[in-house]
Amino acid sequence: MLRFGEQLLDVGYIDTLATGDSVLHRLDPRSKVIVTLAFIVAVLSFDKYALSGLVPFFIFPVVLISRSGLPAGYLLKKVVLVAPFAVLVAAFNPLIDRQVLMHIGPLAVSGGWLSFCSIFLRFFLTVSAALVLISLTGFNAVCLALSKFGVPRPFVVQLLFFFRYLFVLGDQTHRMLLARQMRSFDRRPMPWNVFVSLTGHLLLRTLDRSERIYLAMCSRGFDGNIRIVRRIRIGRNDVVFILGWVSLFVLLRIYNIPLMLGNLIGG
Repeated sequence: MLRFGEQLLDVGYIDTLATGDSVLHRLDPRSKVIVTLAFIVAVLSFDKYALSGLVPFFIFPVVLISRSGLPAGYLLKKVVLVAPFAVLVAAFNPLIDRQVLMHIGPLAVSGGWLSFCSIFLRFFLTVSAALVLISLTGFNAVCLALSKFGVPRPFVVQLLFFFRYLFVLGDQTHRMLLARQMRSFDRRPMPWNVFVSLTGHLLLRTLDRSERIYLAMCSRGFDGNIRIVRRIRIGRNDVVFILGWVSLFVLLRIYNIPLMLGNLIGG
């Protein structure tokens, strides 16, 4: 449990990654949001049994990570950290859909297993794209881009506060788990009544800390508007970035490249 708190606190490292100085870091946040949304829409628009058509879409996160110098291992760990949610969503598909749709040698593969793998691939692609977006842009800049697109300001501000207060919750959780570990030498399992008590105290401590943070923000001039130091402006590089990637996504969505190559090689 202590390692969970450390993992949650480590999410703040994403903001550090957003301070890079690569060409992709310097692009307008709006262009990166547009491309990421187009990528997510293209990935989610596939049939529930689609597998081969999703594989070429890995080019998007791979190219962005390699060209911007982002740590691939760190981002992969974050995706794996939330992967159980995707497994939980698709866990019952093999039990519900048992119709055999294909054979791999002597092995019969049902539609449930195909949809299970398809859901997991979509999850991996979309979460990776979202993490790359935040790592290249920063969450403040992403929220600013959303407000520029006309998203209601209360929603954007709530989204920003939700992200920021995750660190407050993580910090308080880490402190409480560390205090318990030091007092019990981490040898005894946590009784249920102790867990309930700690959860209640965690909520109260987090609310108190969040209130102090909000008052500090108001005393420094926060008025609900999101501001970043760097000036944002759509330039030529942004237009090329949008048109290039969106065109590629449309091409990959229309044509199943792996299937076409397989047919070509297999005659």
